[in-house]
Amino acid sequence: MNITTVGIDLAKNVLQVHGVDARGKVVLRRQLRREQVARFFVNLPPCLVGIESCASARHWGRTLEGFGQTVRLMAPQFVKPCVKANKNDVADAEAICEAVSRPNMRFVPPKNIEQQGILSVHRVRQGFVKARTAQANQIRGLLGEKISNSSRPHNHPADGVKRMRSPSKLIAHRSEAAPPRRP
Repeated sequence: MNITTVGIDLAKNVLQVHGVDARGKVVLRRQLRREQVARFFVNLPPCLVGIESCASARHWGRTLEGFGQTVRLMAPQFVKPCVKANKNDVADAEAICEAVSRPNMRFVPPKNIEQQGILSVHRVRQGFVKARTAQANQIRGLLGEKISNSSRPHNHPADGVKRMRSPSKLIAHRSEAAPPRRP
């Protein structure tokens, strides 16, 4: 059993492994629990391992490279055309194994733990910015319902909140903004 290429379909608890030899003949189809993966790949001779890029793919890639394997991560949209049958773990592992051996396949660049940490901080910050913008837009919409068009704040939603807290100023502001009607 001389395995040259392996495809791994990652899941929460069970990983599906599909391996082929140099001629493309299937020599390995196995389900492994997470705790069995390290033991399995330590005993496997170095080969090309394909993993579909997902949440834990980079962790498994670093782990398997530590065992001497050559790991390639692929975006899911590039693996999907290789799925021959219904979508299940066995078919996905086979498709990953086939996709990694294609000469024109585009791979996801590897990232170390520090790079992933920096990207995580940027993603969290982007989420905060998005939430802040959504809240400012919500306040602006609520103020738009409470304040007439002529007294709507133009600079910042907090300006309108200050006006709404003081009803006397709000009434005074409205009387200044709208000139009295003439009959």
